[in-house]
Amino acid sequence: RGAAGFPTRSDIGPAAVGPIVSGSRAAEQRQLKSANQFGQAPKGYIPGAGRGAVGNPFLRDGNGPINGGEKKFEDPLEANTAPYEQDDIEADEIYAAIDERMRTKRKKLDSEVSEEGGQSNTKRIKGQFRELKDRLATVTDDQWASIPDVGDYSLKYKQKRREDVFTPITDSLLESRASTNVDTMSSSKKGSTTASAVDGFTSVANMSGLAAARGTVLGMSLDRMSDSVSGQTVVDPQGYLTSLTISTVENAQVGDIQKARLLLKSVRDTNPKHGPAWIASARVEEAAGKILQARKLIQEGCEASPMNEDVWIEAARLHPNQVAKSILATAVRHIPQSTKIFLKAADLETKEVTKKAVLRKALEANPTSVKLWKAAIELEDADDARTLLSVAVEKVSHSVEMWLALARLETYENARRVLNQARKALPTERAIWIAGAKLEESQNHIEIVDKIIDKAVKSLQKHNAIVKRTQWLEEAERAEEAKAPYTSAAIVRYTIGMGVDPEDKQRTWADDAKDTLSRGAVATARAIIALALVTFPMKRSLWMQAVEMERKHGNSDSLDQVLGEASKRLPKVEIFWLFRAKERWLAGEIDKAREVLTEAFAANPNAESVWLAASKLEWETGEILRARVLLQRARERAPSGRVYMKSALLEREEKRFDEALNLINAGIEKYPKFAKLHMMGGQICSEELERTKTNLDIARRCYQRGIKDCPNNIVLWVLASRLEEQAYSFNNSMSHHGGKNTNKIFNGNTKARSLLELARLQNPKNPVLWLEAIRLERRASHDALAATLMARALQECPSSGILLAEQIRMVSRADKKAKAQDAIRRCPENSHVIGAVAILFASDRKKAKARKWFDKAVTLDSDLGDMWGRYYIFEQKNGTKEQQQNIMDRCIKADPKHGEIWTGITKAMANRRKSINFIMQLVTTAIAEHDSRYDSS
Repeated sequence: RGAAGFPTRSDIGPAAVGPIVSGSRAAEQRQLKSANQFGQAPKGYIPGAGRGAVGNPFLRDGNGPINGGEKKFEDPLEANTAPYEQDDIEADEIYAAIDERMRTKRKKLDSEVSEEGGQSNTKRIKGQFRELKDRLATVTDDQWASIPDVGDYSLKYKQKRREDVFTPITDSLLESRASTNVDTMSSSKKGSTTASAVDGFTSVANMSGLAAARGTVLGMSLDRMSDSVSGQTVVDPQGYLTSLTISTVENAQVGDIQKARLLLKSVRDTNPKHGPAWIASARVEEAAGKILQARKLIQEGCEASPMNEDVWIEAARLHPNQVAKSILATAVRHIPQSTKIFLKAADLETKEVTKKAVLRKALEANPTSVKLWKAAIELEDADDARTLLSVAVEKVSHSVEMWLALARLETYENARRVLNQARKALPTERAIWIAGAKLEESQNHIEIVDKIIDKAVKSLQKHNAIVKRTQWLEEAERAEEAKAPYTSAAIVRYTIGMGVDPEDKQRTWADDAKDTLSRGAVATARAIIALALVTFPMKRSLWMQAVEMERKHGNSDSLDQVLGEASKRLPKVEIFWLFRAKERWLAGEIDKAREVLTEAFAANPNAESVWLAASKLEWETGEILRARVLLQRARERAPSGRVYMKSALLEREEKRFDEALNLINAGIEKYPKFAKLHMMGGQICSEELERTKTNLDIARRCYQRGIKDCPNNIVLWVLASRLEEQAYSFNNSMSHHGGKNTNKIFNGNTKARSLLELARLQNPKNPVLWLEAIRLERRASHDALAATLMARALQECPSSGILLAEQIRMVSRADKKAKAQDAIRRCPENSHVIGAVAILFASDRKKAKARKWFDKAVTLDSDLGDMWGRYYIFEQKNGTKEQQQNIMDRCIKADPKHGEIWTGITKAMANRRKSINFIMQLVTTAIAEHDSRYDSS
């Protein structure tokens, strides 16, 4: 509002034409057009100065600018406009801002389009060539004429022209063609021979014979390259790589030898005294096969660098033995202090006498070289070596090895004197003190060993010799390796506590004992444990560690000694008494075992485990009456459900079933939650007694009471269901029918099924109950129902190994592989699953894989007896006698206690006290019957 107008560029008119580039055709045409339009400018015309102006109005007398400056106009039209006022300035600023804004938007748009691969990228590339396009205006006609014509540079002219391609024809066609030629020749030459003999061979080739020969050669080559049985290569890898390296080097040397020569020559010229350059040059020539040139170069190197011992040694290597000796003799004159040259010279000598002479000459020039002394001493016998060592310890008194070697060669008294001198010469060297302790131990001076180690530790501390505790333990282990256990024990006693806080001693020492024992240092570990027990005599874990160590690495006497000390220190801990009594019993010392248990009774009069151990000792040795008396006293002084169970078990083994049932009933009255009493009562009535209806009812009541008192005991539910399943066999009327009653069997299965369903309701997510239910249906030939139960079971227990293994056995052969893969994915470390996969491999006759998986299964769970039985069956069918015996030995060592079939056999009264060999035979038979029964179902 009220603003005054101002002129804009649209009012002024178009901008002036840009600068004209001289020399271009377009510029000349524009100048000509302008001249024709306005006419020729007058002489002396100055653009922008107006008509009639003479000279430059902007210069004063032609000597300088007016008003102290020069004003230049970018646009010639601006010189003729109105005065440049404040409104003009504001307008220019506004237009400048608008131009800058538009330029910024164009840049942003161009950048976005260039990122998307649009046309702006093309414009930007065109802009890069704008300057070059402008410069095209300066190109003359001659330059345009000299531009060559564009030829055809397509790919077809760049590719190498292929040679004629020939298609091979078959051997039969070649043979027929050859026979045709022979027939033609025979018809043209009557009576003449059709083939001329050259060196005994006809010129007509038998093409089929050549093809057969070619196939034979190829077969022989393939047989050499691979094993016909397993497909494994039998090519010697070391020889193959060696030959490949040689051929590669020879091919590469063709182009690289000359380059290496030039490079090394440059190095030699730059620094003639650089020994490695001469050595490298000689080896290049040696690799090229020019040994004479190599010798010549290394001789020049010896002359150029006479003080470099490596050059002399290389020269000796490249020359024959005699020449090498003379070269080394010359080298010794130049470098008399070089031990390497002397040792090389000694190696070149073939006679021992000359070797000794060379080394003695070397010792005269280098009396303080330990290497020369060692080399010289090794060539001498004991007496001469002792003489040389006596001189060596004077010349190189800092060498511990010389002192110790001299002490080993001397007598006891002289060795003590030598070691004393060594201690004075090297007061900070612990090896000398330890050597002295070993020397005293070799003379059975055990009491002096501790004194020496004690003085050693104090002396080293006095002389500020820092020796860490781990270093002392390493010295103890080395002393044990050197058959010096007392020295090792002494080192442990005086150094094991260095830098250990009192509260960390027990843990640190126990870890040290484990580590040293893992490295095989039994005496050192025993010494560490002994010191720990002296410091912490009431720690049960340390005593258990000592007992375990003696059981594995000691003998019966050392184990009995440790157990005796543990029993004295911890008399209330029953396990040490029981271990000691068992070891005496296994050693055949029954009386000593009884004495140990008597002492245990005195220390623990009401200990259940001691009473049971004493009764078991008498029981196993055939003293049944004494065992019965001990169990009766145990029921009076230390009553428990386990005591009643052992008492009933004794009577059950003696076939006194009434007394056993009375003890079971008495025990149930006092300890109703002890499930094994209910199990034993039911088993006696259902297995040991006559299979009558009365005994069936008694067994049923035992299991029902047990389920009521112990509802979470899975074994009771399983035993009760199996009793109902076999209830038909207790019916006396069966003997009259002469066979099984189908209705009775059906009713038994129904009751067993109901019991298992009730058990699953009270104990959800239990795979054992699901497995028993599935097997019940399989035994009843209800495969569809069994598959349904398996699906439900895996939904409730998806990671159960026994269920997954049973599923692999249940499915058809076509589905076994898929189920096995799924089982391994779910339970990769379950022994049941691994064993099921091994059985699958064995059925497919993949013996190696089956053996590998069986081995993995028994390694994962060595306590699973059923898996040992299946592994043994596999080796019986597919293995050797040695492999079968190996499995048996491993099973005996593992001593398995669990397994569905294994425990059923080992717990049978008829198999008590049977060896594992005997049990294994029964288990293999039972597994075979079990598998055949389920396979038939």
